[in-house]
Amino acid sequence: MSKFKKKQGNTTPGISTASLPDIVFMLLFFFMVVTKMRETELMVTVNTPRASELTKLEKKTLVNFILIGRPTEKYKLKVGTKPQIQLGDKFATTDDIPLFLEKHKISVPESQRQSIISSLKIDKDVTMGIVGDVKTTLRKAGQLKVNYSAKKRERTAG
Repeated sequence: MSKFKKKQGNTTPGISTASLPDIVFMLLFFFMVVTKMRETELMVTVNTPRASELTKLEKKTLVNFILIGRPTEKYKLKVGTKPQIQLGDKFATTDDIPLFLEKHKISVPESQRQSIISSLKIDKDVTMGIVGDVKTTLRKAGQLKVNYSAKKRERTAG
């Protein structure tokens, strides 16, 4: 006869891991369906300049992006090699900017329309002529909040 007795009724059963692969695959399919991929294809090459004083835009839904740069290899035969303006997923001219701004304004709740920002992503090798035309058109359309996109400059030791 042993001095110690095993307790038989108080043990908890082990957790079954048989359904774990099912749960993992359900999560994988969920994220595959819900994830939103990039809406627009980059049709212009944009290598933004570097800057040291940057602020991050908080609400991306309030930002409309205007890209200015040279067409990518895929589009050079169609539109040439001169710098182009890309609004959304198409090439545009400065005359198309007011309509682009209105379409974006309609998609934003009325209470937040005063906070809409136009972000200019401009290739660092583009001349200021086309940029000046875009800025003038933005001003005439009443879009006075303008942001210039840039990459963070690495700090040099010294």
